[in-house]
Amino acid sequence: MITGPTPTENSLSLRAGGFSTLAEALDYAAGGETGCNFYGDRGELYASLPYTELREQARLLARRLTGLQLERGARVAIVADTGPDFHRFFFACQYAGLVPVPLSASLLISGRKRYVTQLRALLAHCRPSVAMAPPEFFPFLSEAADGLDLVHIGTPETFDCLPETQERTEPLRPTETAYLQYTSGSTRFPRGVMIAQTAVLANLEGILQQGLQIGPGDRAVSWLPFYHDMGLVGFVLAPMVCQVSVDYLKTQSFAMRPRLWLSLMTQTKATISFSPSFGYEMCVRRLRQDEADRFDLSAWRAAGVGAETIRPGVLKEFADALAPSGFKPSAFVACYGMAEASLAVSFAPIDKGIVIDRVDRSLLAKCGVASPLSECELGSDSDKTSVSRFVNCGVPLSGIEIEIRNEQGLVLPDRHAGVIFVRGANMTSGYFDDPEKTRKVLSPDGWLDTGDLGYLVEGSLIIIGRKKDVIIVHGRNIWPQDLEHLAEELPEVRPGDACAFSIERPDRTEMAVMVVHCRELDPAKQADFIYRLQGLIREYFALDCFVELVPPRTLPRTSSGKLSRSKTREEFLTRNDTARLFHGRNGSDHDRLPQPDQQADSCAASSR
Repeated sequence: MITGPTPTENSLSLRAGGFSTLAEALDYAAGGETGCNFYGDRGELYASLPYTELREQARLLARRLTGLQLERGARVAIVADTGPDFHRFFFACQYAGLVPVPLSASLLISGRKRYVTQLRALLAHCRPSVAMAPPEFFPFLSEAADGLDLVHIGTPETFDCLPETQERTEPLRPTETAYLQYTSGSTRFPRGVMIAQTAVLANLEGILQQGLQIGPGDRAVSWLPFYHDMGLVGFVLAPMVCQVSVDYLKTQSFAMRPRLWLSLMTQTKATISFSPSFGYEMCVRRLRQDEADRFDLSAWRAAGVGAETIRPGVLKEFADALAPSGFKPSAFVACYGMAEASLAVSFAPIDKGIVIDRVDRSLLAKCGVASPLSECELGSDSDKTSVSRFVNCGVPLSGIEIEIRNEQGLVLPDRHAGVIFVRGANMTSGYFDDPEKTRKVLSPDGWLDTGDLGYLVEGSLIIIGRKKDVIIVHGRNIWPQDLEHLAEELPEVRPGDACAFSIERPDRTEMAVMVVHCRELDPAKQADFIYRLQGLIREYFALDCFVELVPPRTLPRTSSGKLSRSKTREEFLTRNDTARLFHGRNGSDHDRLPQPDQQADSCAASSR
């Protein structure tokens, strides 16, 4: 019988670091009263798991896993649905000397066939000895594992029937791999990031002590998936390592009812919760008029933003809409990170809110210099074409170094844009079973090539975008986010509705493309929208752009919910005849591309 959620207050002295392994951290957390709480589709508490019970159950399951006579360091694949069983299995691996591998539970996003294909690719890559899925996911896991050589595959209930060994279990050591994290969008070419115990604990110490300045009265809420680094490291491991209670919603529950997030924050008086920009936008979209004062978000002191491009406009809308609830804009905390860094690289200061760097767009595009614009230059709104706006993601966490390098590998000074390289004790030891890919991104002296573009300003990091996503036209670097944000200025386009990228012409030059969600069925109105959007892009960027309209909710996303440019580009090329797109070599793009009425046909046809 559930008596209620675990408390915020704890008799145990808060300790936010100094552990050598995750098992040691759980041993300490088990001495208090805090723990994990799980809420259903209607916001009802259905399970509570104090850390003391988690330790007991994980150690029991570890003895059962040890009885399977697995090799030390063998992988255990876990379909990471949000629930107590994930915690049990993840920490059982820590005690049994095994390596947990969280796998996606994003069936609703991908559909059955694609989901099974994704699972099979990951299972084939990580070669687990054991695999577990909750009952509702087990048929898919079983189908995906068909023909693979596994010692045992089952549901939590079948594992609970295994006999306990009398042998002594030996937890993972500090230098051993704590878990294997597959990065978003890794279905065809999986990238399994190996994270050592020392690496993740070093990162958690920086996040908790420097990034969040964690204290005894803190409490966390999360709807982020456990198979994503922010969900796993940020809201499974971090709360346990600092002995803080955490309340979970399933990702699907949040997607169906975003206001449940706000209700749970209100109910628990939580102080910490993170989301990509789209999560805040979903809340605003679903919020009813005059409903904000039903919530009490006054305790929310760290509203983290990361995992995708940070959209200041969306955050302002959220803060404005929820002002009656006591939400403070200063609570927003921008951060930057990746699975290869365990989780976080940099954190903006607590209590400062979102800080925007406004720079000369033309100078950045042509010379790679982020020249700040003065208040006088920003005073007039008549020339938005001259301004690029980027969010300051703060200084690196303690022990992490950041360098900005040009294409020749030379370190660049402040306000010069280049590729972001990072180094620190929190970095991955490499990609599982892929030394070649590891060598490409990780140097012998520990520097990681992130593949992201950015620049430094007095020690603070500012992200521009992904190197592979940059659109290069006539020697100018155009950031796809700038095109997408411009599209969102039109009333028909919501945040996340547009995806910009480039495709290569026969003459090896690049052509800009934007795929946009379309809710309008009238072909004439579709054609008018395309005409207005193309005109806006020409006005602001002196750029001809092919615009394709697609039905709502069809832009592909990664398992963590981020827009997938590579998949959007791939699907665009599959849908379109490139010979038709490039049926001439002279004149402007507009001269040789299908005209608006032709482009509108595809959306009208697929919307009916």
